[in-house]
Amino acid sequence: MTAHPANAADLLSAFHNRQATVAVIGLGYVGLPLVKAIVEAGFTGLGIDIDPEKIRMLHEGIAYIKQFDAGFFVDRIADGRFACTADFAALAEADAVIICVPTPLTKHREPDLSYVAGTARSIAPHLKPNQLVVLESTTYPGTTTELLVPLLEASGLKCGADFFVAFSPEREDPGNPDYGTQSIPKVVGGVDPTSLELAVALYDQIVVKTVPVSSTATAEAVKITENIFRAVNIALVNELKLIYGAMGIDVWEVIEAAKTKPFGFMPFYPGPGLGGHCIPIDPFYLTWKAREFDMPTRLVELAGEINTAMPGHVVSVCIEELNGRFAKGLNGAKVLLVGLAYKKNVGDIRESPGLTLIRLLEDRGAKVDYLDPHVPVITMTREHPEVAGRGSVVGDAGTFARYDLALIATDHDAVDYAALVENSRLVVDTRNVCARKGIHSQKVVKA
Repeated sequence: MTAHPANAADLLSAFHNRQATVAVIGLGYVGLPLVKAIVEAGFTGLGIDIDPEKIRMLHEGIAYIKQFDAGFFVDRIADGRFACTADFAALAEADAVIICVPTPLTKHREPDLSYVAGTARSIAPHLKPNQLVVLESTTYPGTTTELLVPLLEASGLKCGADFFVAFSPEREDPGNPDYGTQSIPKVVGGVDPTSLELAVALYDQIVVKTVPVSSTATAEAVKITENIFRAVNIALVNELKLIYGAMGIDVWEVIEAAKTKPFGFMPFYPGPGLGGHCIPIDPFYLTWKAREFDMPTRLVELAGEINTAMPGHVVSVCIEELNGRFAKGLNGAKVLLVGLAYKKNVGDIRESPGLTLIRLLEDRGAKVDYLDPHVPVITMTREHPEVAGRGSVVGDAGTFARYDLALIATDHDAVDYAALVENSRLVVDTRNVCARKGIHSQKVVKA
């Protein structure tokens, strides 16, 4: 743009004509694909991240998220369509600012909005009239108006008059080949009608469809609801796994048969626990906020308890099978954890149950290595700093033969499961991947 919008009408026109500069703060699994989609839509993109290493890698064309072609950003930097920096002063050139920073939990399982608050405080000194600020980070209903807006208004500008604010929850699904940023509809809520109109106009140019709702709190509740729906249903099949297992019934076979019903049933699958940046966390955001209104969240909390207990159940199966087959306990046993990422075919270890499994196994004296082609080295995490720096082993017949037990926690496609089963003494499969690949052996136990 040669000039910044003088009023909301000019900003609206700039969005419709794709003649705006759009900044994305937080260049992780949400922000990086979003800023790529923004540039592909014809806007000028600006990426901001407080991690200087990410900025360096983008400038040098090094992919820190595997599914992204880092060369795209190098080319766009060269032609002036994209810039990235750790300096928030660059926001002076932005017409819209989209916040995509983490919203984790504290050690007491309460919302940690320090990243959102810190980002808002960093934006405020550079906030200018007729700028749109959108929060995409998943959070509890009320965050945008109760936390974000007051911090931005510390700039001296007034929300709704001088600048505009909206909430549009991210819906990224890393590793999903069928749905990318542009093909996933965006829910949008504004703090006022003008903010909503502006946010819809912006996202209309980027994604396949926008879904306006009546308020930012409603938009915040939409994302919480989506992930609680998944958490509760996963808890249900995890509990059914235990019940049917006691009856000698394979829950995976039950689900496969049940999903042939063309109505009234949606398949969810059990596992070793929940991982990722949404499903294990979002229910706690709602339960925390609900206490303010003296509202119980019994079902949500029970689902959380069931899912949280799954790694312990898996370890119990490992103990039972080692003892029953080899008269051997976990203490001193060599265990290979297969798949450390929280989901298949990605390298994201946030909240991964694999990290919890390593801790539980080692607490019982096991010697644990891991195999994950997508996680060559374990990065630092807040809850499991003790394993940071460990590297993946090579997945070959000789490696598999060295362990007393192989525990499949994540079903990456790149693992040779036939070789794993053939060369392992015992395989505990939490993802049913062996059966799905037609590998049937007395060595394999489902957990």
